[in-house]
Amino acid sequence: MQRYKILIASAFVVFTLSVFISRAFNAESTKAPKKAVTASTIEKDPKIDKEVLLYASRQKKLQAALNAYFKKAIANGDVVGAGVSIVTGDSIVISDGFGTKKSTDNSPVNGETVFRLGSLSKGFAGMLAANIKHEGKLNWTDRVSDYLPEFQLGDGSNTKSITLANILSHTSGTPYHSYTNLVEAGLPLKDIAKRFKEVMPISKPGIMYSYQNAMFALCGEMMKKATGKRINTLLDDRFFKPLEMCTTTTDFETLTHEANIAMPHVKARNGWRAAHLRDNYYNAVAAGGISSNAHDMGRWMRFLLGHNPDVMDSSAIREAFNPFIEISGHRKYYQRWPGHTRSYYGFGWRIHKFTEGQANVEKTIWHHGGSVNNYRNEIAVYPESDLGICVLLNNNSPIAKTVIPDLYEIVKKVYKEEEATTSKRM
Repeated sequence: MQRYKILIASAFVVFTLSVFISRAFNAESTKAPKKAVTASTIEKDPKIDKEVLLYASRQKKLQAALNAYFKKAIANGDVVGAGVSIVTGDSIVISDGFGTKKSTDNSPVNGETVFRLGSLSKGFAGMLAANIKHEGKLNWTDRVSDYLPEFQLGDGSNTKSITLANILSHTSGTPYHSYTNLVEAGLPLKDIAKRFKEVMPISKPGIMYSYQNAMFALCGEMMKKATGKRINTLLDDRFFKPLEMCTTTTDFETLTHEANIAMPHVKARNGWRAAHLRDNYYNAVAAGGISSNAHDMGRWMRFLLGHNPDVMDSSAIREAFNPFIEISGHRKYYQRWPGHTRSYYGFGWRIHKFTEGQANVEKTIWHHGGSVNNYRNEIAVYPESDLGICVLLNNNSPIAKTVIPDLYEIVKKVYKEEEATTSKRM
C-alpha cells in the first residue's frame, strides 16, 4: 500500500512538472520573433495583413534610396559619416548609418552610433520647459530675475520684463550670440548670468529675434529652481528613461567612454581629418550639451508626433511649437527650401510654413539645426504628414543645408509610388 501511494505521488509530481514546462515553453514561443513577411508568404497565408507587406516594401525602397543618396555624398567628399532616422506615424521606419565613424578606418556608422547634437539640444530644453509648465511648476511669463536674482540686462524695468518665453525664443533683446564665448570657455551659468549687466540691449523684450546660446541656457537654471533638480536629471527622468532613449546623455565623461561614437572631422587638404572631442557646452546643456544616436532620435520624433501620450500630453507638446516670433528675411538656408513662405521661432524650435502641390496647401515643419565640435545635424518634423526626419553628421557637411528637403522628397516619392502600385493591384 505504501509503495502504491509513493507511485501515485511520483506520477502527480511528473504530471505537474510537465504541465509547468509546457506552459513555460508556450509562453516563450509567443515571445519569439515572427518570420519575415514576403510576397510568397502573403500568397500562401491570406490571413497576413497586406499592410505589413506594404510597410516592408516602403522600408526597402527607402533604404535603397538613402543608400544611393549617401553613397553619392560620400563619394563627392561631402560626408564622412551619417546617422539617419525616419519616422512615419508610430513607426521608426529607418534607423541606420552611412559612411564611417572615422576617416582613417572603415568602421561603419550604424543606428546606434553616437553623435553630439549641438543646438538640437534646444528642442529638448523647450519641450522640458513645456512639460514642467504643464505640471504647474513653471510658466512662460515667469521672470528670469525671480529665479536668478543676480541676472540683469539693461535697467531694472527692462530686467523685470524678460521672461522664460523670451529666453526660449531668443527675444530677450540681447545682441546676437552674446557671451557664447563664455559658454565655450566653460564658465558656470550663474557667473555668465551676472555678466549680462554689462550688455546693452538692442530692443525691448519680445520685439526682436536674436539667436543666443548663453541667454537660452539660463532656462536650465530656471527649471532647476522650479523643480529642485538639475536639467540633466530632469531630461533623464522625464524623457530619456520613459522613451527608452538608452544612449542619449548629457555629460562629457560618459561620451568619452562611448565605444560606438562617430568622431568629429575638420576640413583637410585631401578631404576630412578626424578631430578631438571637446568638452564645451556641458556647462550649458540646454543650449548644446546632449549626445544621441539615430535610433534614439527616432524615438524622440515619434514622441514629438504625439505617439507617447503616457509620457506627455499632445496639448502640452504643442505649446513648445507656438510661433512666438517671426524670423524675418530670406537669407537663411531653411528660408530657401522649396515652397517656403515664412519662419517663426517657438520655444527651442523653428516653425516653418511652406506650400506644396498644385493646390498650394500650406503645411508646417518643426525644425532645428545643430553645430558643435565639428558635428552638424538637422531635425525636421512634419505634423500634418505624421513624419519625422533626423540626420546626424560628423563633419560640417555642405549637404546639411538641403538634406531635409532632399530626404522629404525621397520619402514622398517612395510613398506615392507604393500607393499607386497598391491601387493598381486592387
